[in-house]
Amino acid sequence: MAAENNQEWGKPVDQADFVHLVRMSEHASADNSRAYRRSVAAFAALGYAWVLGCLGLAAGIVLWVVPQLLQGRFRFAMVWLLLGAAGLLWVSLRALWVRFDAPEGVEITALEAPELFEALERIRRKIKGPPIHKVTLNDEFNASIQQLPKYGLLGGAVNHLSIGLPLLMALDRPRFLAVLAHEYGHLRGDHGRFAAWIYRTRLSWMRLNHSLADDEGPVAAATQAFMRWYFPRFSAKTFALARQDEYEADRIAGKLLGRDVTAAALAEIEIRGAALQAEFWGHHWCGAAGNPLPVGPYRSMRRYLAEAPDAAFANDALRQALKRLSSVDDTHPGLRDRIEALDATPTLPDWSHGNALTLLGDGAKRWVKHFDKQWCRDNATEWKQHHAWLERVRTRAEALSASIAQSSAAELVELARLKRHLDPRADVRALYELALERSAEYPPALCGLVPCLPEDDREGKLLLLHRVWEAGSNDRYWAARTALAELETPRMGRDHDAAAFKQWRKRLERAQESEERAWEELSGTSFFSQIARNDLSPFELAELQSELARCAPLTRCWLVRKNLREHPQRRAYLVFLELPGMDDESRYHLCRALERNLSLPGPALALWAGESPTLKEIQRYAFDPIYTR
Repeated sequence: MAAENNQEWGKPVDQADFVHLVRMSEHASADNSRAYRRSVAAFAALGYAWVLGCLGLAAGIVLWVVPQLLQGRFRFAMVWLLLGAAGLLWVSLRALWVRFDAPEGVEITALEAPELFEALERIRRKIKGPPIHKVTLNDEFNASIQQLPKYGLLGGAVNHLSIGLPLLMALDRPRFLAVLAHEYGHLRGDHGRFAAWIYRTRLSWMRLNHSLADDEGPVAAATQAFMRWYFPRFSAKTFALARQDEYEADRIAGKLLGRDVTAAALAEIEIRGAALQAEFWGHHWCGAAGNPLPVGPYRSMRRYLAEAPDAAFANDALRQALKRLSSVDDTHPGLRDRIEALDATPTLPDWSHGNALTLLGDGAKRWVKHFDKQWCRDNATEWKQHHAWLERVRTRAEALSASIAQSSAAELVELARLKRHLDPRADVRALYELALERSAEYPPALCGLVPCLPEDDREGKLLLLHRVWEAGSNDRYWAARTALAELETPRMGRDHDAAAFKQWRKRLERAQESEERAWEELSGTSFFSQIARNDLSPFELAELQSELARCAPLTRCWLVRKNLREHPQRRAYLVFLELPGMDDESRYHLCRALERNLSLPGPALALWAGESPTLKEIQRYAFDPIYTR
């Protein structure tokens, strides 16, 4: 391919080049799928040829040099050549025999969950897939099949199915089986085997790329140069295949369980996942205020997921999910593209009737208890730290309450926030109303009062949101989103207000354009330009550190403020994370989750230390870490 041949040897691919290569692979796949697959296979073979060529070269040098040395023809050059060949041989063998850890979780068997294994066998027969070698249960809101290389690049595969207990709690049986059918669909027939082989190869190259990153010496340098050239191009070239595989897996799930069931499962997973992150986990950690010892979350999560999400929240979460475009950062297509590919309508689903825990047989309660205990063990230190921080919150709230007669609007809003930290259901309406008496158009007080109003007080909410908009604050986008979510939510005895909906939709479009320019400035410019030390108060910093302590994979974190020309008064941030021991896809999803959930007073872009930015660049330009585990 011309674009690839013009690349300098050993030069890494930047983001623009990577996107270009991905688009070229997508066009090639669309023009001629068979030819595209042949080109993918040939490019994969190039990687194997490099490894096997290095192995053969190293073995040849060793076979030539060793007899020379044994015959007494000693030369220093031969010794160095032998050492280089030994290094090349070692690197080649490492490449051929990359080892992978099995997915975490507790193994479950057909004796413990016969209905689950019967369902898996029915799906396997229908799609003519390979057997599942191991099924594990974990605490994630997810399900996945991982086909791990058994012998690295040499081939072989072990099929692991990982099932998240929270997902079993959230979905009814048909929708959960649609998820399993999607995952099993990745292993279907000949096309599935080819895609799975490419996936395993990609996984092996990724692991090898990370394992060689810190190696030194001429052999390592040559191998790293090849990896910098080959691996990003291999990832880009196989991207279209991975994206097609996701659509095909959805199609299989739709064929087996029904397109509407599959589409409803996709939408419900998106909304329930957002609710867990935005509501449930924050409320659960608030329990540390009254409990110095950790409390397991899964029994209460089961009750939480048995109830329908708040209607306005669900509407907003679905709108945000449908707005996200399919991107080159993730091989999974966007929600809208996936649902439309099923010929279904992207709309708010009816919620699941019951759950899928019955697939675990009589041991469902035992598993809930098991993961509650495990969570308590794993989070004992973080819970203790959070309990101590909430005690400081209580002390600060008591101090502000004692001087409420003289408090400013900002102090009253702070007090309301602190009370909600201690009790998510605390009645703080009076505090926000008092803040507005002292500063009539104070945006944080207007924003805080909106969710305090009764559910059926639509006029009151829209009036407050209009005042937020007119204040010309940095909260216009939030105001428009909240207003539209409210107007889309059916309320007893209320007709649809088409005029107000049209007005707020236009406002949202305007605000969204401004937000996109600001986000492009935050994410598109050089990471270390227009930055300054973070401006968090000691209390804000302590709150952030308490949240970071709950992020188990994190070892260090840096925070800088990014000055935006689009919104000069807005507090925006870059969060740099050191996340050892994770693959890039897991790092990507963790960063996106942190962007949504960290308690920062403005938008944030989370980036992990890797190829761009590197750990050295972060240490040089991002000031001192704000958190070290």
